[in-house]
Amino acid sequence: MFELKEGQRVPNVTFRTRSNSDWLDLTSDDVFSGKSVIVFSLPGAFTPTCSSSHVPRFNQLLPVFKKLGIDDVVCISVNDAFVMNAWQETQHSDGITFLPDGNGAFTQGMGLLVDKESLGFGKRSWRYSMLVRDGVVEKMFVEPEKPGDPFEVSDADTMLGYIAPGEPKPLDVTVFSRSGCAHCARAKEMLRRAGIDYEAMELNTHFSDRTLRAVSAAKTVPQVFINGHLIGGADDLDKWLEKRHSKAA
Repeated sequence: MFELKEGQRVPNVTFRTRSNSDWLDLTSDDVFSGKSVIVFSLPGAFTPTCSSSHVPRFNQLLPVFKKLGIDDVVCISVNDAFVMNAWQETQHSDGITFLPDGNGAFTQGMGLLVDKESLGFGKRSWRYSMLVRDGVVEKMFVEPEKPGDPFEVSDADTMLGYIAPGEPKPLDVTVFSRSGCAHCARAKEMLRRAGIDYEAMELNTHFSDRTLRAVSAAKTVPQVFINGHLIGGADDLDKWLEKRHSKAA
């Protein structure tokens, strides 16, 4: 069983990072002293679960964590600075601090350095997350010791549930649209005015007519999806927003 470090100080190490073309050494005090920091650590940059789920959800919930008084969200992996910087860029995660633990010193100090030699990885981090206040671990969520790479408790939603139970989560909104479409522009503007973040999928760039018909049974854009439900076009979105506003009033 992994030992939880709750109530203990984080390991005192130096992270060798890169800023532009220069080396920049950051100590544990630089990262944690006087701050409330969420850390999530994972087996490796560019690996499937890390890239498709772990980082994206922390990235999406970052504004919520900031609103709740979290100073920084930090992603740590036993990778070098060049790899971590490249991964951060592909993940479009400028707001998250990506720290390279290239020699595994921090991870070893946390007692979570594990053998991944069977995968050709060498020594890597077990997947976990934690809340650190002024350098002291307040809460840890360590994945169960199972074969493979379990991802059950170190996710962003679990951390949010600990920090602020009942805190509303941002809506998952996708707009299927087309360049030059006036109704698409109208739908996006309505979402912006309502303060709702969205992902835009553009016809012939991100999807085809066939995809649109397959997911929405529609032939026209925009088609707006919210939390997995098809809302419809711009007029349908207008009605949905009006109903939402009435409920909130």
